[in-house]
Amino acid sequence: MIEVRGLTKRYGEVVAVDDLTFAVRPGEVTGFLGPNGAGKSTTLRMILGLDAATSGTATVSGLPYPDQPSPLKAVGALLDPSAVLPSRTAFHHLLALAAGNGIPRARVDEVLAEVGLEKVGRRRAGAYSLGMRQRLGIAAALLGDPPVLVFDEPLNGLDPEGIVWIRSLMRRMAAEGRAVLMSSHLMSEMELTADHLIVIGRGKLIADMPMKDFIAAHSEREVLVRTPQSEALRELLVTAVEVRDEDDDTLVVTGLEAAEIGALASMSGLELHELTPRRVSLEKAFMDLTSEAVEYRTESEKVTVR
Repeated sequence: MIEVRGLTKRYGEVVAVDDLTFAVRPGEVTGFLGPNGAGKSTTLRMILGLDAATSGTATVSGLPYPDQPSPLKAVGALLDPSAVLPSRTAFHHLLALAAGNGIPRARVDEVLAEVGLEKVGRRRAGAYSLGMRQRLGIAAALLGDPPVLVFDEPLNGLDPEGIVWIRSLMRRMAAEGRAVLMSSHLMSEMELTADHLIVIGRGKLIADMPMKDFIAAHSEREVLVRTPQSEALRELLVTAVEVRDEDDDTLVVTGLEAAEIGALASMSGLELHELTPRRVSLEKAFMDLTSEAVEYRTESEKVTVR
């Protein structure tokens, strides 16, 4: 379990992380979201003892990371997939980590097989693609068989097959009772992978709740309505709810339940070919919630979010 309490990081007058408090629990994949510059990477670095906090605490299984008797057995982390000597093979990179943490040599072969690098484990890491380096970084995180895993943008450089693989890996690690913290900008994958969400903006906590509750709380439900009388239905609904065109004979209605739309259409003698409730995506809910916390935005983006 990861516990963060009142965590703050200042760089002079700049507050990068501002009094964060949250927990990452065993048995769950926790998604860590925020716009660029929100303080996500700084928070992860403080959890892992790479940056000192100005105030507050971050503990892993009850201890700060530097106090862990065997760090790789306490928490596995992927922050920078390029953090490996280019001239060293994947096997020898992992072997050096294992030797320094009292991990049996046999475990190196196990994790290489786990991440699909067993056939190229003797190849120098400098010749690896970005996706292969990501897999090597994940292998290093798994090396000590830790109860806590921390991944910063683990999907970068992975092909579609690799993305499906890591989604399955994260789910399996959580099912085994591990606490998994994952930061990613790929909202579609986060929606498929995470059980719980922690969202920050400008260093402050914005949301800390289950995925389904986050989407429900920060977005309005939509109903897809297909009808050959779309203009008549629009005139019937537009004064009370939001209605927008999907295509020539399809409307998207926000603010009414499907049953209410169906009843109104029936009372007015309008023909409906489809009436489908539609859940708003995590991406839209996230963008709506964090729109005021975005540090950098072009003029066209400003128009889009209004």
